[in-house]
Amino acid sequence: MPLFGNTFSPKKTPPRKSASLSNLHTLDRSTREVDLGLEYGAPVLNIGGQSLKFEEGQWITESGGNVSSKEVQKLKKRNLQLEEENNLLKLKIELLLDMLTETTAESHLIQKELEDTKNHYKRKK
Repeated sequence: MPLFGNTFSPKKTPPRKSASLSNLHTLDRSTREVDLGLEYGAPVLNIGGQSLKFEEGQWITESGGNVSSKEVQKLKKRNLQLEEENNLLKLKIELLLDMLTETTAESHLIQKELEDTKNHYKRKK
């Protein structure tokens, strides 16, 4: 019995059979792309009869759409106006909440002083 000898010797695995029974690997690249749909085009979306295509990170109206570029510009301008109005209203709400907090704190302080004054006069009587 060897002390440091190598007693573990695994058996060799038998060679594998053919990896695939499919003949897809024999087809050339262009045939595989056509047959298997590996040629991905730009995504196209059809909403409300208008077709949009995703190119270079943006959705672009394909020809035949019923929205003119003038109308798109008008909508973008209106969207910008509404965003500015929304930001102004958020600022006003924040200001009003700050004012309400300050007024509430002052009210609580005055109420506490009033109660302290009442308690002080009750003790003197």
